[in-house]
Amino acid sequence: MSQAYGSTRSYGSYGASRQRRPFQFRAQSRRQMGAYIAPSRYVQAAQAPEQEVPYQPTHAFIDFGFDGQILANVQRHGYTTPTPIQDQAIPALMEGKDVVGIAQTGTGKTAAFLLPLLNKVLLDSNQGVLILAPTRELALQITEEFHAFAARLPVSSCLCIGGMNIERQILQLRNNPHFVIGTPGRIKDLIQRNVFDTSMFTNIVLDEVDRMLDIGFRQDIRFLISKLPPKRHAAFFSATLNGEADAIARTFLTDPVMIQVHKKETHQHIEQDIVRVQPGQNKIDVLHQLLLRAEFRKVMVFGRTKHGINKLEEMLAYRGVRVASIHGNKNQNARQRSLEAFKSGRVQALLATDIAARGIDVEDVTHVINFDEPQSYDDYVHRIGRTGRAGKMGKALTFVL
Repeated sequence: MSQAYGSTRSYGSYGASRQRRPFQFRAQSRRQMGAYIAPSRYVQAAQAPEQEVPYQPTHAFIDFGFDGQILANVQRHGYTTPTPIQDQAIPALMEGKDVVGIAQTGTGKTAAFLLPLLNKVLLDSNQGVLILAPTRELALQITEEFHAFAARLPVSSCLCIGGMNIERQILQLRNNPHFVIGTPGRIKDLIQRNVFDTSMFTNIVLDEVDRMLDIGFRQDIRFLISKLPPKRHAAFFSATLNGEADAIARTFLTDPVMIQVHKKETHQHIEQDIVRVQPGQNKIDVLHQLLLRAEFRKVMVFGRTKHGINKLEEMLAYRGVRVASIHGNKNQNARQRSLEAFKSGRVQALLATDIAARGIDVEDVTHVINFDEPQSYDDYVHRIGRTGRAGKMGKALTFVL
């Protein structure tokens, strides 16, 4: 592997900035950043993606018994054959069975639960469906897919997430939407305000439960489950099923069908290396020099704190870098503007914290840069998975002191 990124000598000449600025990124103790991760774990040569054997589904979409308009919407959305999770989960949900789906992001699970539940609501308009997602961005993505699959159907929805006007969401809830899609914190808030009656929502989906647990929604999930009708139709999706997630599943589900979809880890075809930063050296100088390179066309930069991300955005913009940021303190409209600017190429770099970045799926990210080290190795794998998607090669760099 090339030592261009990992060599201290490559960056030593940049030194500290000669311009006076109100804020500089200096070396901090790695002990302040969570569990210790050996720098060697950030270094790995990329492996060319293996040619996967195409999955042979046992069903076609026409076999599931969907309404004709749903089938037309599926075709219009570009779906031709079911993915493994769709092939196995849709029949179970159509039969009214509870489902546990162990599947990573990008396996097609959103359609796996939306399509059968849409069909169920068409058959009985008194049905209510509550879908919980860990982040605003993922809730928005689910809502976008809902609108695609529900086109020309007499089915309504309401998106309930933080960072958006809660009064407008309350007004929409008064119209008794069939589908409510939201994040646990906002849904809990609406219930506690007595403006969201869950008694009619006998269909419930918990999506990406492991991420909900990672970002601190344990108590909110348990609160919400306690407010749901005891007789319900439920689906539970998670990338992993550890002890805590398993305990929630046992509380939440009744005799579920277990479905496990294995997907090759994306980080195996990502070139990974470290950037050594000398104590006292200004990290922003090193980052700026990287972003000046032609190959760094579409870059995600991860930082540890919202305050640090704001300062980093300010200083990169000061240097003329086209940059936007996304973190928990920004309202949803601002987060969406930043994300759209990055997707469209109007900015070169998107700066993000771990929590805000979950659920983000952007094509053709050339590089991921860990400006601050992650709290855990699982967070590291999640961060670098933003590049090298859809079987493409990617590159990831981690700043190490």
